[in-house]
Amino acid sequence: MYLEHFGLNEQPFKITPVTEFFFSGANRKEILEALIYSISEVEGIIKVSGEVGSGKTMLCRMLLEQLPKHIEPIYLANPSLSREEMLYAIADALELNVEHERIGVMMQNIQNKLEAKARDGKRVVVLVDEAHAMPIDTLEELRLLYNLQVGSFKLLQIVLFGQPELNSKLDQPNMRQLKDRIVHNFNMQPLSRDILENYLMFRMRKAGYHGPNIFAPGAIKLIADASVGLMRRANVLADKSLLAAFVEDTHSIETRHVQAAMRDSELTAKSRMPDKKVLYAGAGLLLTALIAWGLWSFLGNRPESVIVSTLGAVSGVVSTAETQAAASSTPATASSSVAKTIVSSASSVVAAPLTSAPLAASAVAADAIVVPAAKTIPQTNSSASRYEQRLAAGQLLLDDPRAVASIQLFYNEPVSADRMEGFLKRAEALGKLSDIYLLPAKFNGRAGVRVLFGAYHTVDAARTASAQELPQRYKDAFATTIYLLQ
Repeated sequence: MYLEHFGLNEQPFKITPVTEFFFSGANRKEILEALIYSISEVEGIIKVSGEVGSGKTMLCRMLLEQLPKHIEPIYLANPSLSREEMLYAIADALELNVEHERIGVMMQNIQNKLEAKARDGKRVVVLVDEAHAMPIDTLEELRLLYNLQVGSFKLLQIVLFGQPELNSKLDQPNMRQLKDRIVHNFNMQPLSRDILENYLMFRMRKAGYHGPNIFAPGAIKLIADASVGLMRRANVLADKSLLAAFVEDTHSIETRHVQAAMRDSELTAKSRMPDKKVLYAGAGLLLTALIAWGLWSFLGNRPESVIVSTLGAVSGVVSTAETQAAASSTPATASSSVAKTIVSSASSVVAAPLTSAPLAASAVAADAIVVPAAKTIPQTNSSASRYEQRLAAGQLLLDDPRAVASIQLFYNEPVSADRMEGFLKRAEALGKLSDIYLLPAKFNGRAGVRVLFGAYHTVDAARTASAQELPQRYKDAFATTIYLLQ
């Protein structure tokens, strides 16, 4: 209905997996390549887990298309098979005539066929979709099939695709033998808000769209919250939002269009809770910032000796809190580290309160760079590393309502403070350290850090800066994206 209105050749947001619409972002491409390598070179069962609508079936279809020619796949789309039905399905895929054969005879015929293929340089892999719904007896039969080998060479590879319930099933005591044979675990994470924007426009352009980005920042945020980052839900909301915009005869997807799509789909916005460590860090930073602000107000006209003495007492309190947090194993390390940065920096900038610096008139007119409070933090401080400083700057950036978007350079997972310190030292040599912001994040369940450049009033300003103001060294080294702060 809306194809001609938006200049599309086909529907961009079909929920049926179509490999031409495979999105390689959010580690999907890396997982696909790792699967191909593991199936080709590594022995052991492989597990891919993810929530409903996270893209598992699409990944499985891509795997079927891109496996090397010497790998022969057997795709089991129906997991609700008994052990006998599963063996018949595998035998049928191997072109064996085992009708009415006993289980033992069928297993022997399957082994003989697999041995013949191995002699011809072939390798067989069984791909099980929706494996969380497979009966335990059938999973156990799969394990017995995996045990088939010639010498030290395994005759069969197995890849299980399933929802998180698969993990619970494998945790059962009677599943420990199968679980012990799983050598690779891949988790399909939901799309973050900044990745979701890239995903939506990727699908639009694959469908033939050639215009500018049609999704307003507020619409993207609402789709991200309502879909919880799951591709299938995002597809449903985006499709209905396009229809709502078509009815209004507009080419821009605004918040009201997504709200109409949500009502029609009976979905509500559910903001994802941040990682606990991030929550503790934010709470600790807010507390420390309030203490610092109070100190500036109270000590503004006091003698220097009083100021130094009082700041030393506050620093001692923070240090004690950090020690207690470590002793109780609470995730407050990031919080106390940032807190010490603020307090130690405070003693070096007695004359400068922690308030947002005003925007230059030219910056306001150009709708360009925001000058957040983070830039008042000294860049060289004896007690705070560059890494700690830019973490503090990142938190203040999130708290600045004027900052809408930034340029994401890359993210690190797991966090390596030493490597980040080296990167920040080079940024300082370029004169760009004050433009770098670090945000704690979580990737594939592991703590990491997001590295951003600059802060801007609008997404368009961030895109312009990415093209015109970003140092050439960063353009050459990183695949940058726009990151929404609000």
